[in-house]
This record gives sequence, structure tokens and C-alpha cells, in this order.
Amino acid sequence: MDDRVVAYKIRVFLFIFSCLLLDSSFSQTYLLNDTEGLGQVFDGIGGLSGGGATTRLLINYAEPYRSQILDYLFRPNFGASLHILKVEIGGDAQSTDGTEPSHMHYEDDENYYRGYEWWLMKEAKKRNPNITLIGLPWAFPGWVGRGKQWPYDFPDVTVEYVVKWILGAKQVHDLNIDYVGIWNERNFDSKYIKLLRYTLDKSGLESVRIIANDNLWQPISHALLLDPELSSVVDVIGAHYPGTNTVEDALKTRKTLWASEDYSTFNNEVGGGCWARILNQNYINGFMTATISWNLIASYYEALPFGRDGLMTADEPWSGNYVVESPIWVTAHTSQFTQPGWTYLKTVGHLAKGGSYVALTDGKGNLTVIIETMSHNHSLCIRPPLPPYSVSSQNATFQLEGSFSSIKELQLWRTQFNFKTTKPTFFQRLSPVKLKNGKFTLSLSEDELYTVTTMTTGQKGNYPDPPASSPFPKDYKDDFTVQESPFSEAPYFADQTGVFEYYTNLTDSGPHVFTLRQVLTTRPITWVADADQTISIIGDYTWQDVHVECDVFMESRKIGGVFIAARVDQGGATIRRAQGIFFWVFADGTYKVTNDIAGLMILAEGHSGTQAGEWHTLSLTVKGQLASGKLNGYQLWKNVMVLTPKNGWAAIGTRSFELAQFDNFAVKATLLETRTFN
Repeated sequence: MDDRVVAYKIRVFLFIFSCLLLDSSFSQTYLLNDTEGLGQVFDGIGGLSGGGATTRLLINYAEPYRSQILDYLFRPNFGASLHILKVEIGGDAQSTDGTEPSHMHYEDDENYYRGYEWWLMKEAKKRNPNITLIGLPWAFPGWVGRGKQWPYDFPDVTVEYVVKWILGAKQVHDLNIDYVGIWNERNFDSKYIKLLRYTLDKSGLESVRIIANDNLWQPISHALLLDPELSSVVDVIGAHYPGTNTVEDALKTRKTLWASEDYSTFNNEVGGGCWARILNQNYINGFMTATISWNLIASYYEALPFGRDGLMTADEPWSGNYVVESPIWVTAHTSQFTQPGWTYLKTVGHLAKGGSYVALTDGKGNLTVIIETMSHNHSLCIRPPLPPYSVSSQNATFQLEGSFSSIKELQLWRTQFNFKTTKPTFFQRLSPVKLKNGKFTLSLSEDELYTVTTMTTGQKGNYPDPPASSPFPKDYKDDFTVQESPFSEAPYFADQTGVFEYYTNLTDSGPHVFTLRQVLTTRPITWVADADQTISIIGDYTWQDVHVECDVFMESRKIGGVFIAARVDQGGATIRRAQGIFFWVFADGTYKVTNDIAGLMILAEGHSGTQAGEWHTLSLTVKGQLASGKLNGYQLWKNVMVLTPKNGWAAIGTRSFELAQFDNFAVKATLLETRTFN
């Protein structure tokens, strides 16, 4: 029987037994020993940029704030000091909080400068040359499925698409992708995985390893046990939100096990405590040697789904404000004192009165021990929730034996969440711990995190406070003439369905040479239910009374239609249900005003005289319960009654997946309420 299976069963027994000791008053002793060998090799802690444009706003920060944020994430011995960066291979479709552009919108189209993931990977690599890079698709352009919503029907096409992304990273950006996934949280296809391995090898990418299948432990674990060929090409089993546990089949495969997406929690102190439990107990309970947080950084509009679920928050590039949240310092407790390639001791486990401890060594005499005592406050913080259990104050004695027996002093770092007070302390360096006869004792309280280590390299990075938080500007304009190469999207616009890119209109000799263009003409292979229309939002979700104006150009003479909108109340995976005030004009010379993006709740309609191939200026004014619209400066409709929604973003978009251009966008909020959402 696999030694991990045996150890797993022993740990379950010991955990149950330790629960019987919760009311005991004696100091429990825990052995830290390497004489009987070591456990699994540690692969690192990471963050995930993607799964829905979660890093969208970061690139729009001005310096020095943008570099400061990146330092807190990636700079070694400074902040989170992440070992792993996982990014979405953009597929042009909504994947939780927005769409990320593909490197191949169409089969004969390749562009390795779209989006911000290339930039982000280079910035991470600049700070940590040893960082592990992972790519994973959530969605695919429509052409990959040849019109079907299933990329495995044509596995050779899908494989070529993914491999081109990996080659583009290497050839264009000098980035070596270390791992590639299959299809996020969707069924896998064994034939596809085998072909992917064959094509990677044939393309000179033998070093790229495969993670399967970024979903649950099953059925992939069972499939690997039944199919030796499949097992030979899969390097890592990646599970999402495993609740710190694994399954026996996964252990039997003898594969490396990762929590390849985890956390997904609001990044306040409760979230930080949740993260502390996960990082320790993913290995103790489930032998997972890497844990990757979704998401890396909350750098998207907070009112979108899962607002502030990142390791830190940076969602105000217009002000420069960002917040270094507690999960950054929780991560530092492990990441600043270990590195991938270190090895867990076999002597890890749960504390008698609640909490857990892990210990790792570099094999050269260094030792790092991470101890957490997180309570039931953190029981409901991930999908699925961690099981609640009580934690009591306790004295814990650690006995160092084997190659660690001669250690005389250990550095000590502490985080105290202090939920019963108002002053938590994060990543605080304390006086070194002196050992006597190889022992040291810590007095542990509820909701604390300690690192005890031989390493002296850790530090709590610090920059001057960033600018104060402020709402999105009440008066904002963009004529799209300042195009931030190599970035493809205009500042602050967050695409929710479709892709809106900078465009140089060489056929226009007038004022509309530089525009923003919606470029998709085919529905992508979606991950969630994209809207049937395309839409990009901007601004402040609390906006109520606003004036929105934009020049629009329909390129499709048959189905052409575009809109501007205010008070858009939905985004992300619920974009199909978005309501607001949508002012549409169409290539057939008509217009309508609707209360929803689907165009079904009609408030007004009539003749506009608009047609494709011409520029038109739309303006929409909403005040209280009344809305009015102008076309080319003339009042087209007036005082339409609008009861709901009361607030929301501004937006632009198209009737369908069609080519259309936008220019001279402007929005002015005449009433801006204080933010009230959490």
C-alpha cells in the first residue's frame, strides 16, 4: 500500500484521537524528526490571475504604485513572495468577472500582445526569476470548436491552439511556461491529453508538464489508475477547493497532488485566517504540495462577483489607492522561509486543542515550522467550507531530533488576528526562541499564526501609504488616441462579453482614426453563460444620475446594432441578466430603449435613420426615474420612465457578436452616492 495512503489513515485516526484531548490541561509535545525519512517535496504557494479578468485594473495603475503592488505579490522576502503564478489562457469569453482576449481570435490570426497576462508574467519573472508559470484555458474562441461548444471534437485543433500560446510566450516574451492545464473545471478527454503531450514534445516543449484536470479529484484519479498511458503523461493532479482533503484513488496514483485553485474568500481577517488553515492543512490532511489562490489580486470592480477575493486589493487605478490585506502576510509566513524543493517532514499534524503545524527542511540543516490556531471563525470561508472545530489556548512543546537536534536558536514571527479586539498584528518579528535540550515551547492562543525558523531572510516589506481611496471620476472622457502599447484594452473598460480592443482605422481620414473596436464575430466556446450581446462596463457601480455619450460606428449592414447604457446592475457570470437603461440604434434605421441587455423589456422605440458605415453620436441622460436620449445632437426620445435599477455602471456594446467601433466616450455623474456594498 502506498505510504501516503497509510499515513493518511494514521492522520485521520490521530486527529480523531486528538479531539478527545481538547479539555486536557497539560502541554502536548510534538516531535520534529527526520530520522525515519521525509515526506513530500514542497512545490510552492501561488496566485491565479484569470478565471475572469481578475487582474484587469492593475495595469492601469500609474507608477510607482503599480510596481509597489507587484513587489508585495512577487518580490522575494518582501510580501507574499509567491512561488507560482498561474494565468488564464484568454479565450474571448466570460469566465467569472470578465473576458480575457485570446491570442487567436480567428484561425488565421495570432497576436501575443493582447491582454495583460504576458505583461504580468514578465513582471513576476523580473522579481523572482525562479517563479513557476502555469497556463490554463477557461474558454476557447468559437473557431476552435468548428461551431460547437466542445473543444474536444477536434482535439488536434485545440492542442495546436494551446501549444501556440506556449510557443508565443517563449518566442515573443522569453517566458518558459512550466505547466499547462486542460480545461478549467470541465470534463477532460483522455485522447486530448495524450495528444497534448505528444505535440508538446514534438514542438520542443518537453519540459512543459501537464496538470489534469483542474476540477475535482474524481474521475481523473480513477482514470489514471485504469489507463497507464494516460498516467504516463499527467504529471500533477490538480483539484479545486478540496476542503483540505483528498481521496484514496488520488493517493494510489502516486502523482503529485495540488490544490490548483483554492481560497476564493473575501480578503478581510476572516479570509486571512481561512488561508492560514488551508496552507497548513492541505498538506496535513490531503498531501497537497502546492496551493494556488483564486485570485491573485482583487483588481476588478468590487461590485462584480467575488469582489475582494484576492490576496490583496488594487481596484482604484484612478486614485492609486491599494490595500495590502491579511492574506499577503499569511502567505509570507510560509513563502518567505521555504522554497520549492524543500521537503515536508513526516512529523506534521494537528494540535491537541485545535490548530495544526507543518515543518519543512531544505536538506541542508535549515528548518521552518508553521503553526496555526485558526478557529471556527474560518469554517465557512471556501467552497466547499472547511469543517468547523473549536480551538483553545494551549502550550505546545516541540522536540527537535535527528539532524535538527543541535539547533540552539530559531527566529520567530507571529500574526494575531485578535477578533475580540480591534488591533490585529500581522507578520511581526519577535525575539528569537532559545532551545534547551532540543526543545522549545510556545503559548498559543486562538486565531494565531507562527513561523519558527532557522532562516533569517524574512522581512515585512513596506512602502509609504498609497494615495487615499476615492471614487471613479465623476467626469471621465477617452478618445482612444493614447493607446497603451502593448496593452490592447482602454483604461478602466472591463469587457463582460466580447472583446473591445484599440483599433487604428486606416480607412478613416477624418477624426476617427483611433477607436475602440468590438472584434468578435463568432460566439466563443463559453465557460459560463455569456450574454448574446457584447458589453464592456466602466465607472462606479453606485452611479445613479449620469450622462453617457459616445460616437458609434456599425460595420455590419445586415444585423448591425450598438448601444450605450447607464445603471448596468449585473456583470460577470450573471451578465445575461443585466438590467439598466440601454439606448440602442440599428443599421435598419430604427432605435429602441430597453430596461435589459437582452432587449426584451422595451421602454421606447421608433425610427432613427441610422445605418451602418456611418458615424453617429449617441447621448443618454438619466436623472431620477426619467431618461432621455439624443442622436447626433437631436432629441430622439425624452422622459422615459425608469423605475429600476437605481444604480450601476456605464457601458457600451453591440447587438450581437459583430464588428463595431466606438470613439469619444464620455460619462458624467451628476450624483454619486457613497459606496454601500461589501
